[in-house]
Amino acid sequence: MANPLSMQQPALNFAPELLLCAQGVRVAFFDVDGVLTDGSLLFTDAGETIKRFNTLDGHGLKLLQKAGITPAVITGRDSAPLRVRLKALGVEHAVFGTEDKRPAAEGILAGLGLSWAQAAAMGDDWPDLPVMRRSAFACAPANAQIEVRQNAHYVTAARGGDGAARELCDLLLVATGHYARLLADYTA
Repeated sequence: MANPLSMQQPALNFAPELLLCAQGVRVAFFDVDGVLTDGSLLFTDAGETIKRFNTLDGHGLKLLQKAGITPAVITGRDSAPLRVRLKALGVEHAVFGTEDKRPAAEGILAGLGLSWAQAAAMGDDWPDLPVMRRSAFACAPANAQIEVRQNAHYVTAARGGDGAARELCDLLLVATGHYARLLADYTA
């Protein structure tokens, strides 16, 4: 008798219109505070920033890379913990310390030879809107600011820093046809 785990079928289901909208995505832009973290800013007595990252989100970014989708980070802040985390995840495209995120995204797109029609974006507050509104697919965490949620094709069930970015990663993997293959690598 075959091991039932070896025949793992994906449990994820997304609306067909979401998958159609996201199927051509080749780059995914992520904000940090409120998306890859819970948005809290914690400081030590010495004034150093402490950030909490979710491992589900991190693994999602790695899976995107395995599927040929480039994860990119554009953030209004900069910190050593963020740079360490992105380096550990192999994220090569990042712009730090900018509130004007559209030109940063355009620079990344130009460097990759891609267009807005091949981009997804995830943000939680107004500075993210210029990138989200131009991207083919926009996503917001459950706790994003209301105007941002209204501009998203998809609002995650999870809050920022608690697996929201992984939800977008999984959706993109399903839409681009890579999810089942990647899952099989772990269940074989």
